[in-house]
Amino acid sequence: MLSHIKAERLKWRRTFIPKLVWLAPVFTLLLCAVLMGGRLFQTGAYNWWYTMLLPGSLSLACSLALQKDAKMKYRGLLALPIDPRKLWAGKIIAIMQWLLATLFLFLIGITLGGMLFGQTIPLLNSAAGSFLIFLTILWQIPLCLFLATRLGLFAAVLLNMCGNILGIVAFNSGGIWDYVPYSITFRLMCPVLSILPNGLPVPADSPLRSTSMMLPDVLISVAWFILLSLLTARWFHKQEAK
Repeated sequence: MLSHIKAERLKWRRTFIPKLVWLAPVFTLLLCAVLMGGRLFQTGAYNWWYTMLLPGSLSLACSLALQKDAKMKYRGLLALPIDPRKLWAGKIIAIMQWLLATLFLFLIGITLGGMLFGQTIPLLNSAAGSFLIFLTILWQIPLCLFLATRLGLFAAVLLNMCGNILGIVAFNSGGIWDYVPYSITFRLMCPVLSILPNGLPVPADSPLRSTSMMLPDVLISVAWFILLSLLTARWFHKQEAK
């Protein structure tokens, strides 16, 4: 599997993906430093990060990761004497590494920015928030890879961003929305970072500050990631026969 991951990362050379790993967090931090400097810097940066800029960057990275294979209509990839499901898993894990790296860079940047503008989010909460964002956004990787393969770069980015916007609108609706993964990240940031998806602080007496649903929400997100990874890998395996 390591060789498949390395092969995927080699394909990223001369693409925008390696630059995107640092450009996405740097752009977010600079944007909020200019627009929301001072005490609002950390809350504003996190809000822009997990609601829009990180999901958009992840969608773009997934689409670009398929660019070279798509030009050959995946014939070169599927012609290899390797189970296509392993190749698909290699793509997913390579993007997971990209996601972890960009989240780590953002965590460093927002911590340093807090020292400069004033720390409003404790380091432990910030680290926990970044870790939870990683766990609850993983499922978007196989989804975006699938959308990019079937529909192309623009459609994959657009559809995933629309899903995130829908999650923002319905994150506190309850019922079936508790199981829709697009809403989970926004819900978890309320008790951890004390930020609503609209950027406002969570009221002190709000039930959204409760941590009782944190573990179930994480488990739901991981379950979605496993399910989508298996389903999309199975779909990619079937392309071999076409």
